[in-house]
Amino acid sequence: MNKRSGRAATASPCRVTVCRGCCCGDAAKIPGVDHAGQIPRLRAALDGAAPVRASECLDVCDQANVVVVQPSAAGRAAGGRPVWLGLVNDDDALADIAAWIRAGGPGLAEPPGVLDLYAITVSRRVREGLEG
Repeated sequence: MNKRSGRAATASPCRVTVCRGCCCGDAAKIPGVDHAGQIPRLRAALDGAAPVRASECLDVCDQANVVVVQPSAAGRAAGGRPVWLGLVNDDDALADIAAWIRAGGPGLAEPPGVLDLYAITVSRRVREGLEG
């Protein structure tokens, strides 16, 4: 195993972006959700399998809270593309997202069926803004 192939999965894991813009993370818009604790709980559930970052508004405010899972290098090579999830407002959804990412994420593992309920389609302009 050469150095490059042996480190590909760990050098470029899935990445998770959690919207924390104008509507996502807003207790006035979505009451009863521990918005401040959502990112730390997701990081803990991932147990180092993927970095989690907060982003300014991802421009899909009607789907708050939004989480985007970008594939690892291996997942992208296998055809995986970023998956946008909306209305992620409970710990069960976070646990399902984390389990999927730990199993490989986009391109490498089938998401739990329940995540189909959270999958959203965004405009190309919005998608390209994050993928840059």
